[in-house]
Amino acid sequence: MAYNSLNDFVTAIEKAGELIRITKFVNTDLEIAEIADRMSKSKGGGKALLFENNGTDFPVLINALGSDIRMKLALNVNDFDDTANRIDDLFKKISSPKKSFLDKIMVLPQLSKISSFLPKKAKGKIPVQEVIDKNPDLFKLPILKTWFRDGGKFITFPQVITQDPNTGIRNVGMYRMQVLEKDLTGMHWHKHKVGARHYEEYKKLGIKMPVAVALGGDPALVYSATAPLPDNIDEYMLAGFLRKESVKMIKAITIDIDVPADADFIIEGYVDPSEELIWEGPFGDHTGFFSLADWYPRFHVTCITHRKNAIFPATVVGIPPMEDAWIAKATERIFLAPIKLAMLPEITNMNIPDAGVAHNLTLVSINKTFAGQAQKVYSSLWGAGQMMFNKMLVVFDKDIDVSDYFVAAQKMSQTVEPENDISFVKGPLDVLDHSSSKFSFGSKIGIDATVKYPEEMISNKISEINFKDIYIDINDLKNKFKQIKEVNIDLLSKNISFVFISILKEKPNQVKELSEEIFKHEQFNKVKFVIFVDFPVNVFDIEQATWIFANNIEPLRDCFIFKSNNLNEFSHISIDGTRKRADIDNFKRDWPDIVTADEETVNLVDKNWESYKIGDFIESPSKKYQHLILSKTAVVV
Repeated sequence: MAYNSLNDFVTAIEKAGELIRITKFVNTDLEIAEIADRMSKSKGGGKALLFENNGTDFPVLINALGSDIRMKLALNVNDFDDTANRIDDLFKKISSPKKSFLDKIMVLPQLSKISSFLPKKAKGKIPVQEVIDKNPDLFKLPILKTWFRDGGKFITFPQVITQDPNTGIRNVGMYRMQVLEKDLTGMHWHKHKVGARHYEEYKKLGIKMPVAVALGGDPALVYSATAPLPDNIDEYMLAGFLRKESVKMIKAITIDIDVPADADFIIEGYVDPSEELIWEGPFGDHTGFFSLADWYPRFHVTCITHRKNAIFPATVVGIPPMEDAWIAKATERIFLAPIKLAMLPEITNMNIPDAGVAHNLTLVSINKTFAGQAQKVYSSLWGAGQMMFNKMLVVFDKDIDVSDYFVAAQKMSQTVEPENDISFVKGPLDVLDHSSSKFSFGSKIGIDATVKYPEEMISNKISEINFKDIYIDINDLKNKFKQIKEVNIDLLSKNISFVFISILKEKPNQVKELSEEIFKHEQFNKVKFVIFVDFPVNVFDIEQATWIFANNIEPLRDCFIFKSNNLNEFSHISIDGTRKRADIDNFKRDWPDIVTADEETVNLVDKNWESYKIGDFIESPSKKYQHLILSKTAVVV
């Protein structure tokens, strides 16, 4: 059943015991975000929160999609694989060979189904235009400031609707919007995004670009704005497919763009490509680091329409896991089917770990049938839509459960010979990748963790080994190398050949030189992977250390492979996951700080917790990371 409003979805999740209403006044500046951060990092994603008293006429819904249960309710499925199977079944019926006229006739109902998913003109009452304000004031909306070092208040859950001026093809994307004046925001579309491409086309034509921003409505619309669809595929067609009912559209009041009639709010306006760009940001982003301030287009608001009982949707992003991780999990399952159908039929599973913040780390399993197949998979995935932003890709055999990270790491330890099974390429990176030496361009690493065919091997080394037998004298190591502060060898006891080390970095090439010395020691002969991070990153918290190093590396620059000297040794790889600095590393870009709440907000929420009537006290996640803060601003100096 499709939802006809965000209120319908609120009713559904409340009935399922997945919603908490908060009637106490809570401030849209920082306080709501701090409560939501605590809730979203709770076991299972916590509950959705509806802040009914925030100083405006509209309640704020946050963490709405932040659990497995709520994501399934949002998309009306019992299992995300059900949707993937629907896609698989539909494509197979349409694309399979048709031997007879009857076979061709039989496919017509499937084509009719596709037609039924297409957006349609709304008739009768238009809910989202019940209230029309042609003297718009964004400050009347409960727009949040989420982190104290943010540049201001941001709309964080928008469906930004644009259309190609030449073809009229629509795109719906999710781009944050900083509120700068009552009728002006920044439009933060990255250069790789379709909205930015539409902007460039309007710029060539020398005309203003109409833009509409939908908020709320059926959560399938919100999800579709985040989906990694191929160019020129209408996101609202995907929403129709997911909700099994077409999205009803109506023309906006002041611009020539169709908008979803069942949304809660529509913000209408335009971007003038002839205008100077505006300084936007910083913003505590989903990487857990700040995306730094930069120049982006101005979005002028001409009209705001909304339902009489509208609910304002928002989300908070920051150090994972948060609400966006659950959206990513749905995407991971749903889009496995089209990836298999269109490009890589050998893929059997895919997993995007929370610590990899969507683009830093991906694990896939394949039905391997020939030598070099893992390398084929790297090449294909890195050339596919938003997978072009992936930085680390690990390929396993089909019998490995890539959602079981300990099992996957054990298999990597057994099957990967670093000098032979690791590949590097250069390519585009996410605009939010702060570690690359050049903006949005750098390198990627592919790791072949499959069982090798004879022609893929460089020697007859025995790959099976019990890493539990490795002994490392940590005190001896720290005494010999004073820059080493902490060493985590716990994974060796689980038969995983990974060691995490935190250091005080004091000079150029320190990680490479330290690695060379370490690997001379017999204790490290059978250690394949050594990962370095800055002290005081907690190397005993594997998720924290993985999140940090995955964000902080550019693979070609920061991965060092040490070849084995004989058949009785393994080769090694060390990874420099430390912060890159101008004084030591000759790093010329600004380095962002990590995202945390300020102490004043944390103390306020601690003090008021009981009055929120949310349930048992939840400590601020920011306390876990406060020791890593390096600056009073978003930029580490």
